[in-house]
Amino acid sequence: MIESLNMPQRYDRLAAFLQAFPLRVEHCDSTASANLFIIDTRGTGEPSHLLYRAKSSGGLPVGATLCAAARVDFGGSANPLVGALPDELCFPMDEMPQLRSLAELIVAENDVARCGGSTVQTRLSEVVVVLAIRRAIARGTDDAGLLAGLAHPLLHMSLGAMHDDPARKWQIADLSAIAGISRAQFIEVFKKTVGEPPGAYLTRWRLALGRAHLRSGRSVKSAAARVGFGSAEAFSRAFRRKFGYAPGKCKPHGDNDEVSNRTTAISNPSCG
Repeated sequence: MIESLNMPQRYDRLAAFLQAFPLRVEHCDSTASANLFIIDTRGTGEPSHLLYRAKSSGGLPVGATLCAAARVDFGGSANPLVGALPDELCFPMDEMPQLRSLAELIVAENDVARCGGSTVQTRLSEVVVVLAIRRAIARGTDDAGLLAGLAHPLLHMSLGAMHDDPARKWQIADLSAIAGISRAQFIEVFKKTVGEPPGAYLTRWRLALGRAHLRSGRSVKSAAARVGFGSAEAFSRAFRRKFGYAPGKCKPHGDNDEVSNRTTAISNPSCG
């Protein structure tokens, strides 16, 4: 069977974020530094809820018992998606059977030491985080912003297109066609849902992605070209306006200092 060449392109709402801001998970023995928790709130000894705090760590809810915990780093404040998520995501296992199965596997690996157990917990926890973010997108939000845009039945395709191909010279006509609505309607709905015009959002995404490229070790010229700026100079001007320092001061991930004379953020130590 030959597939139609005119099938509409599908855009993954998370792929660009996962590529630009690698998801890192580390198992924790206590709640002190953890921000991903599998907990029992019913006193049965079995996992009942998943709790994920994308922007902070902290203790357990009153009455909850810890089954397993991990520290998740998804780019910290440098990742626009992290900034768009609610401060706390909490899901009952009953609502997501696949989540319950993963949680039970994580708890089993946590309770009994087995060869490769740490790696298994890490990989399973990464899947759990993606499922949690998927659920957050599906829930949507009443507040304007990126999460609302990703949850929108039409706009998420235009956002996905911008995320996947930031270097393209996007026009309103292109983006509205992807969303399947008129130009005027697209501009109105985008601004109401995302909270800013399409051009402003695209610039903000390009700069966030450009900073991620700098943190990965790319030069200013290379980062500028990869995210759609016509020159390194134009990128540098926009970067300084947005972040308050020159892109040349943004050091690769893993260096000790984020930027000269700036405080290093704990959750995102370089250019966070």
